[in-house]
Amino acid sequence: MEEPGKKKSINERELEILKFWQEHKIFERSLNKTSPKGDFIFYDGPPFATGLPHYGHILAGTIKDVIPRFKTMQGYRVPRRWGWDCHGLPVENEVEKELGFKTKKDIEEYGIGKFNARAKEIVMRYADDWRRIIPRLGRWVDMDNDYRTMDSSYTETVWWIFKTLHEKGLVYQGFKPMHLCPRCETTLSNFEVTQGYKELTDTSVYVKFPLLSRANTFLIAWTTTPWTLPGNAALAVHPDRDYAFVEITASNSREVPVGDTFVVGAKEEILKRVFGAESFSFDPESRVGTFVWKGAEVAFSVKEGIKGKELIGEAYEPIFDYYSSPSAREKLPNRERGWRMYGGTFVTEEDGTGIVHIAPAFGEDDYALSLKERLPFLQHVKTDGTFKSELAEFAGLPAKPKGNPRETDEKISSALEARGRLLRREPYTHEYPHCWRCDTPLLNFAAPSWFVKVTSLRSELTEKNSAIEWVPKEVGEYRFGNWLSEAKDWAISRSRFWGAPIPVWNCERCHHRRLVGSVDELRKGGAEHLSALILLRHGESEKNRKNVFDDSPTLYPLTRKGRREARAAGKRIRERGGVDAIYSSPVRRARETAEIVARHLDAKVIIDEDLREVDSGEWDGKREDDPRVLHDRREMNALPHEEYYRKKRGNTGESWEEVEQRMKKAFARIMEKHKGERVLFVSHEGPLVYLLKAIDHLSLADTEKFYEKDYLRGYAEPRTVFIDTRVNAEFDMHRPGIDDITLTCEVCAKATGAGRGLMRRVPEVFDCWFESGAMPFGQAHYPFETGAAGTSGTLFDPVGGFWKGTKGFPAHFIAEGLDQTRGWFYSMLVLGVGLFHKAPYRAVVVNGIILAENGAKMSKRLKNYPDPLELTGKYGADSLRYYLLSSPVVRGEDLRFSERGVDEVTKKVFNRLDNVLQFYLLYADEKHKAQSASWRTKTKQSTNPQSPDILDKWIVARLNQLISEVTEALENYELDRATRPIGEFIDDLSTWYLRRSRERIKSDMQEEREAALATLRFVLRELAKSMAPFTPFFAEYLYGEVQNAKIKNQDDNTILNNEKSVHLEDWPSAGKVDEKVLKEMEEVRKIVSLGLEARAKANIKVRQPLASLTVRDSGLKIKDYDGLIRDEVNVKEVVCDSTLQTEVELNTILTPELKDEGMFRELVRFVQDMRKKQGWKAGERATLLIGAEGPSKRFIEQHERELAQITSLKNIVVQAKTTSGEPFEADELSFQLSLTR
Repeated sequence: MEEPGKKKSINERELEILKFWQEHKIFERSLNKTSPKGDFIFYDGPPFATGLPHYGHILAGTIKDVIPRFKTMQGYRVPRRWGWDCHGLPVENEVEKELGFKTKKDIEEYGIGKFNARAKEIVMRYADDWRRIIPRLGRWVDMDNDYRTMDSSYTETVWWIFKTLHEKGLVYQGFKPMHLCPRCETTLSNFEVTQGYKELTDTSVYVKFPLLSRANTFLIAWTTTPWTLPGNAALAVHPDRDYAFVEITASNSREVPVGDTFVVGAKEEILKRVFGAESFSFDPESRVGTFVWKGAEVAFSVKEGIKGKELIGEAYEPIFDYYSSPSAREKLPNRERGWRMYGGTFVTEEDGTGIVHIAPAFGEDDYALSLKERLPFLQHVKTDGTFKSELAEFAGLPAKPKGNPRETDEKISSALEARGRLLRREPYTHEYPHCWRCDTPLLNFAAPSWFVKVTSLRSELTEKNSAIEWVPKEVGEYRFGNWLSEAKDWAISRSRFWGAPIPVWNCERCHHRRLVGSVDELRKGGAEHLSALILLRHGESEKNRKNVFDDSPTLYPLTRKGRREARAAGKRIRERGGVDAIYSSPVRRARETAEIVARHLDAKVIIDEDLREVDSGEWDGKREDDPRVLHDRREMNALPHEEYYRKKRGNTGESWEEVEQRMKKAFARIMEKHKGERVLFVSHEGPLVYLLKAIDHLSLADTEKFYEKDYLRGYAEPRTVFIDTRVNAEFDMHRPGIDDITLTCEVCAKATGAGRGLMRRVPEVFDCWFESGAMPFGQAHYPFETGAAGTSGTLFDPVGGFWKGTKGFPAHFIAEGLDQTRGWFYSMLVLGVGLFHKAPYRAVVVNGIILAENGAKMSKRLKNYPDPLELTGKYGADSLRYYLLSSPVVRGEDLRFSERGVDEVTKKVFNRLDNVLQFYLLYADEKHKAQSASWRTKTKQSTNPQSPDILDKWIVARLNQLISEVTEALENYELDRATRPIGEFIDDLSTWYLRRSRERIKSDMQEEREAALATLRFVLRELAKSMAPFTPFFAEYLYGEVQNAKIKNQDDNTILNNEKSVHLEDWPSAGKVDEKVLKEMEEVRKIVSLGLEARAKANIKVRQPLASLTVRDSGLKIKDYDGLIRDEVNVKEVVCDSTLQTEVELNTILTPELKDEGMFRELVRFVQDMRKKQGWKAGERATLLIGAEGPSKRFIEQHERELAQITSLKNIVVQAKTTSGEPFEADELSFQLSLTR
């Protein structure tokens, strides 16, 4: 792949490989290759496209890329379909920012239709950037056949799920305290709430409630939410706990006067909590004590103790009279039961006073007690978070202002103080929930909602979860498992605008409720302006087999396969409700398809000329690969969208604009005739695509993308589009259009004979988490379709049967971040178990959070992290991938991102391996017929050398060990354990194997040289396969370069197959790991290390030969490794001595001969460095000019031949010492050296 003599940057190389993949459709071919192991199912969680990918997306996406690549190489087919999350508060908040809206009312005044239109526009704003960035990061995923949660097909599946769960008793409408975002004016689900907790310092108050049965006696309750106090309806005590009457017997404080009595929990710790903010003492025996109150000393006595149950029924004076005044009480249900003491076992003594303030509209326990005791329901806060008008001086105040959450609490506290009802206030710091999208403090707020009854599924959810393979295990067992065991019913409706509408219609007269599970059911229920248009491309024909252009009415019948496809289509259409009319193109292949389908539907075929195939002019009758046609089509495809749209095909044929106009004309004419009916169009791919353009109002760019989709690429695959005949466009299921649809009430119709138009839809939309949890079913449009055709999809059947298993369900593997334990992982599991009693996934990899290098959260505003695209351009996508994959972040731990870490990966992994590759290529390019050496054998996957050299045996053993480790780790989804050994192996390959094998590779002995080259080639090739899932770009580069060199070494004229890719290879199988060789080599390297340490201690350079190294006998066969140890430690002899006290002993005596050899080695190194500095190529012959005299000259004469051979010199010229050249000195030697050609 790399041009000779030109070194590309990492970025250039990766872009070139990306282009190679795209041009040769390597991803598509990897999906279509033989898959003996069947399908491996993977679900891809949909991201929002309202922003660009960040490191969290890149991390999860890389994990999602590795496993499918690995499984593909193992022989599975792994469909990978991209999806987009389109609905919900994240999108609405973006639109609100753009429009400058502050409240929900702003949206309603602007218009729901216009608001949702803007939402639809922006939701895919960055989609093209994602389509560019994701492939650049090395990820393979089908982004052409993407699914979108806003599509009608997806929403229809969501409706079906909702209705099915309702039929199973798992969906109900209820009124419960939940968390409300006052800015968004909608409630949130419990797991959405968990995503937004932040530390907040609130105002907490101890409030005095006057007891009516005793003068000057006050019940003391503590709350951290003073804003709820105007809604107080009761107080609660624990029936079985002790309470005390604390009387003030002496006081220097005006605020705590003598004679006042306070009722609190009897425990001393409660007394201290309430009264001991400054100083507190208490004698349990005498039951008297003192405390300091704002600097003044106060004495008290605990007069009596009673059980909480004795307080039940006692009345107290309300602290605010907004609802207790005579005029207000007349209108208030259950008013006579308000402002009394009630028992509640939820009352604790760990904090507070032992008496709890009850506001039924603002707490789970409060609301439950109000239902049990029939308390008055006081909801003094509106859904926008402001106080209602009846609160007089507080009317209109926000309960929990975003900018200053304590502001209203302080005003309430001050009002209580002015009324003499505040004992004291103090700051209270705690974790408080905020809206996960707009960061507004949430309010606990009782409101109506639709719920999934998760509480009835708890045990089954826990059981299914226990069988899921979680990585890390602890996340599934504890974080997720504990969450499931305490899971509450899931609020799935939102009082918002941009979302899938809740499909519930209520009768205005009799209040009968109807749940709708499909658009067809809606159509039959009274939405008469809805028609079902079924689009069917013809079955396979002889025309398609021959790849010719044709629009004639008589040529090219269906093939046998095409007729089978048509019959299958007819059966499927019949099962889905049949049709009222069939219209067909007059072209034979379409006409024959329509006639076969009609036999199954008992309908007549009507030929319509406007549905014909596109006229391709001069191309008609020619093959698609005809040179002239190819030339014309290339020119046409290069045109801008508008010109392409208007250009006539084959010069004299139709333009796509003309095709669209006639298809639109036929559509309008036919649908006008068949309002409210089901109509089938049998036509051709191009005309149907441009019909969709017309009815979906697609741009030309989006229309062209339809050709990349599998939507109409498959033959005889029926696709249903519901048409709103009022506007002759595809039915938009969003608000406000869906709100305008009224249905017939069957109950009223039976009772009175008139029920038409009485049922109206409830206003809510679905929680977007419900939609994302529906992803396995929604992406397949289940149960309305059984699967997606083409490369991206697979048959989908989550039920299976007696003779067949499930298809496309459950997923074998999914992956997302830790936050999804209470998001996507949870919503999918609830829906999977609720619908089919099955977990929708078998294995989950959970990644942690990527933080800035200093441990802070990554922030665009602070710019405390490197831009991921700039980083990729600098170091390459593979370096980023390897850095992330080898870190603990792939097993749920946090990672402090460091650019230095990515840089280190580049240098220590990829640069190091590239150096090995370049060395191999340097010598592999020479004409050595390494393929025919006698010491190799053929294996199933590639040439596995059987070299007798111990280094070759060792590196093959290490390779087998690597493949074994990586395979095992990947099978267990432990990506860090799978990734790190690759870097360790590359280190061994470079710093030990290649360094010790260089001389063999350069050797004049052919068999020795070929053994080393063949081994290195085999190792690099298998290493490329092993690296392919992790670092796809470098693996492709390595594989391509080795493959190229291999072919160059052949005797025949084999031409490199440029379409060959490492990603189309099978996963390497690990041979038997030679543990003996590995253990022995480990011992050898230890001896070498100890020998070099001894050299360093003696201050003797490694280039200086020594006489011997003595090694304590450890059972190692020294003779097998003698040469390695001698060369590495640079000694003449290795001696074994079992009596040696130390592990090694180095003979450091230098003889004249050893010194002479040491000086020669210094000279060789010096000359080699000169060659490198001056840019001499390896093997390029040079002339060395040496200025030397006396002993120096004699030294050169003695070593001239050896020096020339080692340093690639064609000639050595010795002359009298001169001042030119580079000086070299070693002991008594002195030279002037220069190189020349």
